[in-house]
Order: sequence, then C-alpha cells, then structure tokens
Amino acid sequence: MNSQAAPQPASRLGPGFIDLALAPEIARAIAEMGFVEPTEIQARVIPVLLDGRDVIGQAQTGTGKTAAFGIPLIEGIEEYLPFPQALVLAPTRELALQISEELRKIARYIPGIKLVTLYGGAGYGRQFEDLKAGAQVVVGTPGRVLDHIGRGTLKLDEVDYLVLDEADRMLDMGFLPDVERILRRTPRERQTALFSATMPTVIRILSRRYMQDPTSVHVQPQQITVEEVEQVYYEVADRDKVEGLLSLIQHDPPERAMIFRQTKLGVDRLEANLRRRGVSVAAIHGDMSQNIRERVLADFREGKLTYLIATDVAARGLDIPEVSHVFNYDIPEDPEAYVHRIGRTARAGRSGKAVTFVGEWDGEKLPPIQKLVGALLERKLLPIYERS
Repeated sequence: MNSQAAPQPASRLGPGFIDLALAPEIARAIAEMGFVEPTEIQARVIPVLLDGRDVIGQAQTGTGKTAAFGIPLIEGIEEYLPFPQALVLAPTRELALQISEELRKIARYIPGIKLVTLYGGAGYGRQFEDLKAGAQVVVGTPGRVLDHIGRGTLKLDEVDYLVLDEADRMLDMGFLPDVERILRRTPRERQTALFSATMPTVIRILSRRYMQDPTSVHVQPQQITVEEVEQVYYEVADRDKVEGLLSLIQHDPPERAMIFRQTKLGVDRLEANLRRRGVSVAAIHGDMSQNIRERVLADFREGKLTYLIATDVAARGLDIPEVSHVFNYDIPEDPEAYVHRIGRTARAGRSGKAVTFVGEWDGEKLPPIQKLVGALLERKLLPIYERS
C-alpha cells in the first residue's frame, strides 16, 4: 500500500494488532470496526500472509477469517495501479457480498482502493463499469469470474494475492473445475490463501497442486458440552441403513431431527426413500437454489417438517433451530464435522441425542471422533438386528 498522510494510529487496538505494525489507515479502520485483539485465526494467519507466504487455514465460520486474509490483502494493494491485484473466490453471492463489505470497511481510509463484486443473478453493466474503472480488488463466485474472463472484461495477469474461501463448500457445489480454470489464469508467482472448515482429500490435492509450501493453521472448533449429548453408535450393513433408521425413529420419535449424509446424491436418494415411506422429510444441498433452501428451512423451523437431510457444507452457517436428534447416516471423514453436526443439539442446557451409523468399512473413522470429543460413544444394537 502506498501510505501517504495518515490518520493517527488507533489507540483502542491491543498489543496483538499493534505488534503487526499495520498501516495507520488500516489500524484506524479496524479499531472503528470494534477490533481490539486478534482472534486465534487472525493472530496465526495475518503475520504469515504479511510475510508473503501461502496459508491453508482450517477454521469454522465466525472465527474472524475474513479479516485474517482481508487485512493483509488491503495492506498489499498498490492503489495507484488500476488493475486487479487481488482475487477472492467464494461459493455464494451472499458470502461474496459479505466479504466485499468487510474489505471495504478495512480499506475505508484508503480512497484510492476500488473493489468490484462479481456474482451471477445480477446484471453485467455495473460490473463492467467497476472493472473498467480500474478495480484492484475482485471478489466473486467462480462462475461469474470465469464468465468475465471469457468475455475479456477481467484479466488476472497481475494478480499476486489469491484467496479461496470456504473451499470445501465450493467443492460441494461443483465449482472446483471452474476454480482450477481460474487458478491457471493467474501468475504462478503469487501468494495464495485457502480457507476451509473441513479438509477433504480433494482440497488437499488442490492445495498441493497450486500452492507453494503453505503454512497450515488449524483452529480447533468450539468444544460442545458432550455431557448433555447422548452419543451412541450402531454398526450396520450398508444395505440395512434405511430400515435401521426407520426402526430407530419409530422406536424413539424425535421432536425435530437432522440427518447428515456425505454427498448431494446420497441426500437426494435418502429423501426420496423416506418420502415413499411416509416420513415428514425434506433436504438441502448445494445444487438447490437459494429460494428452495429458504422455503425448506422455513417449513423446518415452523414444524411442518420433522426431518431435514443435509450435507455438512449445506448446513453450515444456516439459521437452523435446535434439534432433539442428530443422525449421522454417513459417518463423517473429518472428526470436526462430527462435532459441528452434533452441536446442532443440546443447546442452552437442554439434552440431545446423536446417533451414528458405522458401516462395514467405517471402523477406522470412529477412534479419531472419540478422541476429539473426549468421550467413548456407546455401542448399541439396532432393533432390526434384535429380531434376527
């Protein structure tokens, strides 16, 4: 950043931010945003990014990760150069707009910085104008960013700072091929920051392919009070899962429950199967439009539906009410996804129940989960097997 006559440094910032020696304009802005001391992800990521190194950050939503990559991003912009220098990719329009809003706040005292948000479902006119005006910061969804590249209205030749936010959600929504096409349009010598709540194998492969010796920063999710959650598991053959689930909900009917599956296809198949059996159920995943998801969630909140089937990433960040039961129809590959799932129940001192199906090939996934939650899950026998 080309710092000129600067505002006075913000006195409200604590030592954690003061030690970063941020530009006075940025220090003043973040102090006015209410920052005092950095969160864990900010304290561990910002110095690495300011040093010019790549970062992989594993953290949940709400940990302050936008500022973790946003503060170094704004620090690095040369506002007198009228072309894209930083690119942030996000899975949804809503997240892209949230990121843009926070970046604008961080940059509010640097008048030369221009930012454009590129997303589908909106006209091209304003986006064309902002790009032509020399936006240095581009925030967008993969599809619309790729669209602008194809139209020749966005060039990434000078981008030296790239952020992939909620990478696992982009994977779930089928954006990874678009993301790779965009990455190949950027210079090889660039700084890259990747953030993801979970780290599936495909995301790890992506990081190895497109990042240079990244520093990994892992922020543990907030621990739940496991004493308030009855955690049980059932060993089950894959062919018996549907019947096993039906036997459990008939034996112990939930007030309101979430059922988690690993894939969108699995979500759709289970929803169709349960609907045929007369179960009050609906599903959400990344392929659904925002309107459909909002309608399903409204029905779930209002008690018109008893069961909601979802993938981990589709459920993340949504305003879903507390549930009495969580069913891990597919045991998660990432133990932290388990913690996030069962955190949907046993809130505000109430009790809840978490049921996990352990399939024929899932045995090795259980010990890491038990280690993370600090408790042994109780093994039980499905009613369908009691009869045999």
